[in-house]
Amino acid sequence: QVQLVESGGGLVQAGGSLRLSCVASGLTFSTYGMGWFRQAPGKEREFVSVIIWSGGTTFYAESVKGRFTISRDNAQSTVYLQLDSLKPEDTATYYCAAEWRLNQLSNYKNPRIYRYWGQGTQVTVSS
Repeated sequence: QVQLVESGGGLVQAGGSLRLSCVASGLTFSTYGMGWFRQAPGKEREFVSVIIWSGGTTFYAESVKGRFTISRDNAQSTVYLQLDSLKPEDTATYYCAAEWRLNQLSNYKNPRIYRYWGQGTQVTVSS
């Protein structure tokens, strides 16, 4: 049984930082591309960042580029999202997702292509 478990969310002031973690189990982690998405109340789930399964290439949404950093530790089956210079508009529930052999040619911004999802972790940024 595949499980993705996020942690690290919380309440932070604007300009602050958080580090989200997503631990995967039940899959061969190194063969999966890992994405982060977020969803604010009343809004659709949106792409934040992705790290592909091989080589570690990363992509970011324009709204977070230069502020967020995605990384992975295959030995720990964990993907991280470092959130810096947080803004109130970053407030959302953050989800990690996994898709087998997701690469730079995949439609990685589309949440529908990801097979596995975590339960989410709440990030709240106060002004």
